[in-house]
Amino acid sequence: MFPLRDNIPSRRTPWMSYLLILSCVAVFIYQVSLPRLGTAMAFRPAYVLTVEGLSQGPLTIVLAALASMFMHGGLFHLISNMWFLWIFGDNVEDRMGHVPFLAFYLICGMAATGAQVVMTGLGADPQALGVPMVGASGAIAGVLAAYYRLFPRASVRTLVFIFIFITLIDVPAVLFILLWFILQVAGGLGSLGLPTGVAFWAHVGGFLAGLLLVRLFAPGRPAPPTPRV
Repeated sequence: MFPLRDNIPSRRTPWMSYLLILSCVAVFIYQVSLPRLGTAMAFRPAYVLTVEGLSQGPLTIVLAALASMFMHGGLFHLISNMWFLWIFGDNVEDRMGHVPFLAFYLICGMAATGAQVVMTGLGADPQALGVPMVGASGAIAGVLAAYYRLFPRASVRTLVFIFIFITLIDVPAVLFILLWFILQVAGGLGSLGLPTGVAFWAHVGGFLAGLLLVRLFAPGRPAPPTPRV
């Protein structure tokens, strides 16, 4: 399943979502132009789980974690993340406000990094400690969780592939996001102790952080606008 659009219009321009998308695109262009330097700036679990990594100091570690949230491992990785942020981020930002949305996004991203570090430490693959963690997926997982809580009656126009057939259907947003989360948990459980290029536990951690924090960042907001016809 691939989401195309939701049915909840925004009441104001989501400037912060646009800024985050443009920032990720700009950082990706920088990565492509200087791949070695870009990789060197990425966060690694070893920064927290080894004595040598901890010796760099908390400021360096936090800055690396923040930088990694704007980096991506490839063009498809970038496009898929930015597409999800484009579809779901505007409505969440509309309910939270621009600055609270940015704070929420960054906190969920940091929580996602922490979750991946914990699960990497519990794994049996020492080589995973040095694998760079890049991508906005964890922060966007928090946005999905906020959307799940704030817009329970929304639906998502979805492109569905069934063998050789392709069709469009409207899927309840809560079902779409719940299925996505279940796939992340299943992927994380299946990759325990194994090398993997997908930070499933970062997705899980970011999502859970979003569920816990959404009411703090969007308290007592008015009801969402009338869905699109």
